[in-house]
Amino acid sequence: MLVGVALIGCWEFVTRVLRVEEYILPAPDQVATALVDRWDSTLRSATWVTFTEITLGFASSVAAGLALGCALHFSATARRALYPLLIGSQTIPVVVIAPMLAILFGYSITPKLILVALICFFPIVVGTLDGLASVDPSLVALMRTLHGGRMAIFTRVEFPAALPSVFTGLRLAAAYAATGAVFGEYSGAADGLGHVMRQGVPQLQSALVFAAIVLLTAMSVALFGLVSVAERLLVPWHHNHLGEGTTR
Repeated sequence: MLVGVALIGCWEFVTRVLRVEEYILPAPDQVATALVDRWDSTLRSATWVTFTEITLGFASSVAAGLALGCALHFSATARRALYPLLIGSQTIPVVVIAPMLAILFGYSITPKLILVALICFFPIVVGTLDGLASVDPSLVALMRTLHGGRMAIFTRVEFPAALPSVFTGLRLAAAYAATGAVFGEYSGAADGLGHVMRQGVPQLQSALVFAAIVLLTAMSVALFGLVSVAERLLVPWHHNHLGEGTTR
């Protein structure tokens, strides 16, 4: 927080001392003024639209990513067949996918949800696969000596042990979710923070654009924080282990 306050102070100082024009780089107080003045008329509805796209797209990617990651873990054949395709899907630039989705599905919320899910999907799948593959083999062998079946080993050993890696993928996905929503809105939307930014740039409304960026950042940080809180609640032993290691 102190570093953030210091950076904002330096930003304010530089813009005032050098007399930087607002349309080039607005000062923090000008951004705050735009945030307050344009909240009711523009930013409130845009924030709600983008928030809906981020949360629904992220939730869809979590469900699909966990399901596919677990399915690939159970089937080596499916993993060899589909994993290269997953990697290849990440080489396609988002700026190429977004217009194609807008053409296929129009300016509705659907292409934004698909884009957010596509961006968040890959780190969740990779985190799930890596976590399930890194389980201690001795624990699996112990379950087999106790006549544990495949599903019992998965539910009692593999998946709980994989949760720290799964949540690492979830945190990465949470940080990327806002990017997908903004790209989708840039390609075609009637509302949303990306739409506000697209209109504000050519009109030199830099303070409004920065206000939209502040709101996007706040949503990304909040989603990241919620995932971190969920990890602490669902995987308390991992944080206890890290704390003991730090103490030592």
